[in-house]
Amino acid sequence: MAAIVLISVGVLFNIFGCIGLLRLPDVYNRLQAATKCVTLGCCSILLGVFIHFGLTDAGIKGLIAIPLLFFSATVAAHALVRGTYHFGVKMTEKSVKDEYKSDVI
Repeated sequence: MAAIVLISVGVLFNIFGCIGLLRLPDVYNRLQAATKCVTLGCCSILLGVFIHFGLTDAGIKGLIAIPLLFFSATVAAHALVRGTYHFGVKMTEKSVKDEYKSDVI
């Protein structure tokens, strides 16, 4: 039962991330939606796989993939945002604050 709940929550977060990719106005907000929702969704699905299969090959692979996915997705998203900002892609006019303005060399 817990595995089904975790996998369902993960699929729901992945759907929210996909909706965010379609609905949000600029690349920065889209990366935010993709990184946060899809990382949490995939980690939840992998944890559900581990709970469902236990200490078998599939369960161990799911457990090992969680930290790999978590760290690689967040670092990749940060690098994409910095590169996008560095190459001059402007934020939407609805953006409130530009945190990178003082950080980018």
